[in-house]
Amino acid sequence: MTAALYGAEMAAAADAAAPQGAPAAAAAPAPAQPTAVVVTVNGVAITRAELDRATQAFLAQNRMPAPTDPAQKKKMEEAAQEQMVTEEVLYQAAKKEEVPDLDKQVAAKFDEVKAQFPNPEDLAKALTKNGITEQELKDLLQRDVVIGAYIAKQSAAEPAVTTEQAKAFYDENLDKFKKPESVRASHILIKVAPKATDEEKQAAKKKADDLLAKLKGGADFAEVAKQESADSSAKQGGDLGEFGRGQMVKPFEDAAFGLKPGDLSEVVESQFGYHIIKTTGKTEAQTVPFAEVQAKIVQYLTETQGQKRMAAKIAELKKAATIVPAAQEK
Repeated sequence: MTAALYGAEMAAAADAAAPQGAPAAAAAPAPAQPTAVVVTVNGVAITRAELDRATQAFLAQNRMPAPTDPAQKKKMEEAAQEQMVTEEVLYQAAKKEEVPDLDKQVAAKFDEVKAQFPNPEDLAKALTKNGITEQELKDLLQRDVVIGAYIAKQSAAEPAVTTEQAKAFYDENLDKFKKPESVRASHILIKVAPKATDEEKQAAKKKADDLLAKLKGGADFAEVAKQESADSSAKQGGDLGEFGRGQMVKPFEDAAFGLKPGDLSEVVESQFGYHIIKTTGKTEAQTVPFAEVQAKIVQYLTETQGQKRMAAKIAELKKAATIVPAAQEK
């Protein structure tokens, strides 16, 4: 089990213990001995205790409750066991290679674990609850670092993604790079409470009309917004930034997209009150140029190729390994 998964369980152990459910009506079968071997990988044993911890850590990391259905429990244990086998074949390959500053990296990771707890006593309690010593945790962390370095090295060995490959991906996936139309707008909001009376609504509308007349007379929009708008954007002079369709309430959206840059709307009513809108910029729907997304495409393709390479490497390591489930051991 990786320290990353174990760390999730450790963090969960730091929280208050949840109340346990009612006991099952039927007696559960006797649990297997903690030292019982569930599988060996090139002669290295994985015990029942290690598998149980890995399963619990997986549940903690994914914030999943422990399965009560026997079939689901078996499925979860099989997934955890397969992950442990994968980690073991990776570790056996990885430990043959030197890792620079290994001790420093392990110490840094241990400091990250300690930082999850308010004090050393809580860390010690979590370790005890999870049936692991501080040294065993450090050994798991070292294992993580070694495997991580191996994966990084294998991924780095992948041939660099070329501009031609990135452009081919771009051309084949143009729909992914379409950018819908958007506008940048500012507004002044005269808020109306949901249960406002007709008189209150009329007063709010009159104030909005008066402010619109003031703006049409040459008043600075940003200054009026700072003084009069009830929206949180008032301190930015009413600026809402850039937004696309579907992000604002319909009356506001229709008015904002219907304006030319620099134009003022009439008073617009929405569920929030009365708005005066000024569109300050507009971008038509477009396909983002390749040059703007090339770096992201290269990163994506590099990561994807690295994942495929590692999947193939893991399959190769497993094929070459002697993996013996307990049922087949003699």
